[in-house]
Amino acid sequence: MKSLQIKWILLGLLALIWGSSFILIKKGLIGLTPFQLGSLRIIFCAVFLLVIGFKSLTEIPLHKWKFVAVTSLFGTFIPAYLFAIAETKVSSSICSILNSLTPLSTLLFGATFFGLDFKRSQLFGIIIGLAGTAILIFTGAENNTTENYFYTVFVIIATMCYATNVNLIKKYLSDVKPLSITTGNFLVMLLPALLILFFTDFSSKVHVESTQHAMIFVAILGIVGTGIANISFYKLIQISSPVFASSVTYLIPIVALGWGIFDNERLTLFQIFGAAVVMVGIYLANKK
Repeated sequence: MKSLQIKWILLGLLALIWGSSFILIKKGLIGLTPFQLGSLRIIFCAVFLLVIGFKSLTEIPLHKWKFVAVTSLFGTFIPAYLFAIAETKVSSSICSILNSLTPLSTLLFGATFFGLDFKRSQLFGIIIGLAGTAILIFTGAENNTTENYFYTVFVIIATMCYATNVNLIKKYLSDVKPLSITTGNFLVMLLPALLILFFTDFSSKVHVESTQHAMIFVAILGIVGTGIANISFYKLIQISSPVFASSVTYLIPIVALGWGIFDNERLTLFQIFGAAVVMVGIYLANKK
């Protein structure tokens, strides 16, 4: 199968998986704290990857491990906790839309720190995307008193982490197999995640039914939404470009909004307008 076909198949698969991640986080938070959810997500994924990919760790050159460690921090560790914290106060639909800023951040960070070339129209796209984000946040804060839109900052920081991650992988880890990168990432993160979980009250409520129910959602989130998705994403970065790979966030809100509506989440007309402006900005930023 040609790489052109493969990259579009991977893009669609990732949109479906990651678009479903926001509702899984929401359901997981019913019985877990954000730090417990973030830690368990990493632990479930790490165990899964070490089972299927432990041998692949030998394929990582010694001098590449520092990049594996850094990409684990920006690609999963920090965002796993940031999204969990954000969704305690902001709907999964809004988080998914704001996650669409990733391609804009990727272009901005790539041009600033990694020598990525971009056109004036792409810069215009970044400005439009940021304007749409402002509309989305401020209209949401004004019309929805049950949510705290200050927490959207955590999602925006997470997109910056993702942007740093994809540029690092493209520049320093393009010659390392996706399974090796992902397994290495989670090997690095496993001990810190276990330590964070240990210092919460998880042990005292692990027998509670709501906690066990939440853990099922987090297990799916960790194994499918993180492990399998990350392998696919790193493969996509290697066969395409950082900006194309990040454009999966065009499609993620469609899946996430579908889940949100199914779970009785609602957006105002102004928020829908803001989301549309964000998408236009992403399109222009990704246009060559």
